Amino acid sequence: MIIRKRLAAGACALLAALALGVTPANAADGPSKDSPKVELVLDVSGSMRATDIDGQSRMTAAKEAFNEVIDGTPESVRLGIRTLGASYAGEDKALGCRDSQQLYRVGKVDRADAKEAVSKLQPTGWTPIGLALRGADQDLGTDGGSRRIVLITDGEDSCGLPDPCDVARELAAKGTHLTIDTLGLASDDKTREQLSCIAEATGGTYTTVHHRKELSGRIKQLVKRADTPVETPKAVSGTEECRTAPEIGAGIWTDRETFAQHRVYKVKVKPGQELRVAASVGADRPVDRDYGVLVRAMGENGQELVRGSDAGSGRTDVMASGLRYPVAEDDNDKAPRTVCLEVSNSFSAPASVKRDPGLPVELAVDVVKGPDDPSDLAAFGLGRGWVLLLVLGLTGLLAGLLFGWLARWRIAVWREN
Repeated sequence: MIIRKRLAAGACALLAALALGVTPANAADGPSKDSPKVELVLDVSGSMRATDIDGQSRMTAAKEAFNEVIDGTPESVRLGIRTLGASYAGEDKALGCRDSQQLYRVGKVDRADAKEAVSKLQPTGWTPIGLALRGADQDLGTDGGSRRIVLITDGEDSCGLPDPCDVARELAAKGTHLTIDTLGLASDDKTREQLSCIAEATGGTYTTVHHRKELSGRIKQLVKRADTPVETPKAVSGTEECRTAPEIGAGIWTDRETFAQHRVYKVKVKPGQELRVAASVGADRPVDRDYGVLVRAMGENGQELVRGSDAGSGRTDVMASGLRYPVAEDDNDKAPRTVCLEVSNSFSAPASVKRDPGLPVELAVDVVKGPDDPSDLAAFGLGRGWVLLLVLGLTGLLAGLLFGWLARWRIAVWREN
């Protein structure tokens, strides 16, 4: 009886050890709930039959590249695959422009299953890129982890609505930190323009590829990039004046401002340091032509120290500008200086365009060691203001005196001759 009890206890202990030892290990093998998510969106439209990639069809090259990507996907990345134009081969545009399905669900990769699903694809139908991007956004969900879409296509959207650029802006405006990278298997101007627009709207990249190795290498690079920790922008709410502005430091900050609004923030800069700022404003909705972004560094009294600006006309997704402001060392004063940063924009839009929420603003702020001998006039407060006006006034006075003396000399010479 005692032996049986001991055997039973030993069996229970063994089962408990297996449960504790094996189960956690299996759980650790798979990606966690906060692990990055990537969905590959592949164009399977009829034009993918073209044989211009290393003597192969675009579809064959894409399949081989996908197999390499699937093999090289890190264990910590949740991967999914969506197709567009893979099912409907007819001429009915309404049906063809609804042809987008999820081929492989976002999650831990079963390499054999994923490869088998890809192997069955054949170039078939239309190119509903806008629809596929919306579907991919839903596939990725919002349960944590970074979110990335990699779009591979050989042409522009053939459906028109929804417009892929507008969809990209719409997804960016949701604030779910979605990045869309685009890869073009054709390099015509229209395709390049549309894919660049999609990528820029979400802070992604556009790449033209001509060879299979380039395609697989770039996709693997983007998938691994999703697994690389990135700094998450910190939310801040700027004000209309320096006195009430929030204090920010080095890092990446995000805010929103309406059309033609000014947002102000404070930064502490010690003597001997240099402030570096890059500010961008995203046009995540249709805007009028002619626009600009201005970023200014000011003293607490409102005096402008230095500014940076950029402007454009036509369709855009992001406007950015930056500045540098070195603070000269002062042996008699070691106290940090308060620099007020003002970010403003001159975007406008038709009355039908929504004003809320405001346009997305991103500030990249860094404070580094200043130059030993700062030559930048901003270091001494000469960027703009009364000192600059004084310099210009003296320059004009001297120029006027010199011109008058030369004129009198010429008249005297003329009279003598």
